[in-house]
Amino acid sequence: MTTQAFLAPPPRSRPLGKTGLTVSGLSWGMWRFKGNDVAAARALVDAALESGITLFDTADIYGPDNGEAFGASEALLGKVFAADRSLRRKMVLATKGGIVIGTPYDSSAAYLSSAIDASLSRLGVDHVDLWQIHRPDILTHPQEIARTLEDAHKSGKIGAIGVSNFTPAQIETLAHFLTVPIASTQPEYSALTLGPLVAGKLDQAMRMDMAVLAWSPLGGGRIADPRSERERAVAATLKKVADQYGVSVTAAAFSWIMAHPSRPIPIVGSQTPARIRESADAYKVQWTRADWYAVLTASREEPLP
Repeated sequence: MTTQAFLAPPPRSRPLGKTGLTVSGLSWGMWRFKGNDVAAARALVDAALESGITLFDTADIYGPDNGEAFGASEALLGKVFAADRSLRRKMVLATKGGIVIGTPYDSSAAYLSSAIDASLSRLGVDHVDLWQIHRPDILTHPQEIARTLEDAHKSGKIGAIGVSNFTPAQIETLAHFLTVPIASTQPEYSALTLGPLVAGKLDQAMRMDMAVLAWSPLGGGRIADPRSERERAVAATLKKVADQYGVSVTAAAFSWIMAHPSRPIPIVGSQTPARIRESADAYKVQWTRADWYAVLTASREEPLP
């Protein structure tokens, strides 16, 4: 019996599409970044940076889910920047917009322009490296969206354009009207959420040279705390590999995502410094094809054809 070769290890850095920017193989997301304690907020930012994370992902809608105001997460990060201006230079800063409470989506020229300006104001910066449409607004023509984002790009307010939760067809259509390449796509993707893997999103990202930012990479916490038979099977299969490398199941789950040749970037959502630092253990794990496919098979709950 021959020993199986390992897949390439997860990259510690990778290009952000065609932007010329280099970002870390892991990202830190600020969906639950909240409160008024600037020192505690700074500790989280430091934990991410110390773990080698350079891509920081927030959004204007992050706030209401935590019982705070619209834009609260951006505003808190802005306070951290105000206390130490050097931090901004250490990261690739990404934010999102286009979700409007009660609407629910608006990508019209007037709204996107105002949303970008409002995010910059809350963050206390003159530009963000990546600005993403948070969810597709099917009532706005993509040509209008393209012109609006290109104007923001030309003015220097945004360095690159990305999308979140877009279908492959929506991405293709927006790209048709843009003269600036789409740098990134942000789908929900985990060992429990296989949509991007089977619906062509990862294939499209490779073809168009877009970075993939995987949100909810732990399946909404269900990989760490499985409840169903399927979830327990996936977690157990991940644990077999995690134990080989002395890492947590969550680190193995991140590395499983990163092993795909599109090199997805898991968005680490933890708001605990120790857990953020633990995410870097994902780089310690190497997968054989058999082990990687075993996780996929457990998630599918049926053998591969």
